[in-house]
Amino acid sequence: MSIVENTVNSSPAIVPPARDPRQASWQDSVKDAVRDPVELCRLLSLPNSLALAAARVAGNFPLFAPREYIARMRPGDVGDPLLRQVLPLEDEQADVPGFASDPVGDGAATRTAGLLHKYHSRALMVTTGACAVHCRYCFRRHFPYAAGPKSPAQWAEALKEISADGTLSEIILSGGDPLMLVDAHLQELARRLAAIPHVRRLRIHTRLPLMIPSRVDDALIAWLRGTRLTPVVVIHANHARELEGPAVDALARLADAGVPLLNQSVLLRGVNDDLDTLAELCERLVDLRVIPYYLHQLDRVTGAAHFEVDEKRGHELVERLRSRLPGYAVPRYVRETAGAASKTLLA
Repeated sequence: MSIVENTVNSSPAIVPPARDPRQASWQDSVKDAVRDPVELCRLLSLPNSLALAAARVAGNFPLFAPREYIARMRPGDVGDPLLRQVLPLEDEQADVPGFASDPVGDGAATRTAGLLHKYHSRALMVTTGACAVHCRYCFRRHFPYAAGPKSPAQWAEALKEISADGTLSEIILSGGDPLMLVDAHLQELARRLAAIPHVRRLRIHTRLPLMIPSRVDDALIAWLRGTRLTPVVVIHANHARELEGPAVDALARLADAGVPLLNQSVLLRGVNDDLDTLAELCERLVDLRVIPYYLHQLDRVTGAAHFEVDEKRGHELVERLRSRLPGYAVPRYVRETAGAASKTLLA
């Protein structure tokens, strides 16, 4: 009987990276990431019913999880908060009013292929559709990545737009995840942005330092610090267990290099929607020299309604965080609204 007909082995599992992280490149980790729900459930000793359901759902937005990340999940725990972020569920197929494919208005904000301009003084470049992990609540899970630039040469039109707009002082590299691109590509893009006089800062939004910590290497630090632009790295951690092991070393390398570090979280049902979990996350970030920047109300993207936490509950959690933590450790609770001039501050 095949594994899809039987129950996944229920004995305790150990889920190490497939390769020694001291020897493997970050590209090796990307290649070795788990893409099959059956394999994920086998590694974590989870019921086969989960694997079968995930396989039915994952067609349009496949499972993708690095082994380094899976190693931090608890075997046998179907409610593990890290697992919940990556395992496809049949809940994703629910048609829920108010949820849409482009909940934050990326389409309307597009100035040219790959370049979004929503807020005064900054613009965002969607550098790639590739990610180090497929978050099931991702607000860009339906984004038309195929229409964007694929090489430095194809960014000419976007760079022309940035050069012509003297109000732009900060450029954000996003995706997907920009650090899925090779360093030579990113170095060239940073060099060309630095040649535009009014651009002062380069912000990188990434999960790679947490998902595949080996991505933070000498070459990455070199191009980040290799231009006149001030680099800022915004990571995305939703739970303190994402900030363990080699991820700690990766963040330390960035901080030691003088790169300001911020964190954005999303308030997610079953992941971090309780006071102790949020407080532990915020304190862990501060200990690692990362500022808890934003706590986002869920972007209402089709397929993610089961993650939504009532806004009233979010208010309550942030108010209780304020009474428990120093002010600098409490993130801003915000919502992104399509067409608005800034994030909406909720608390």
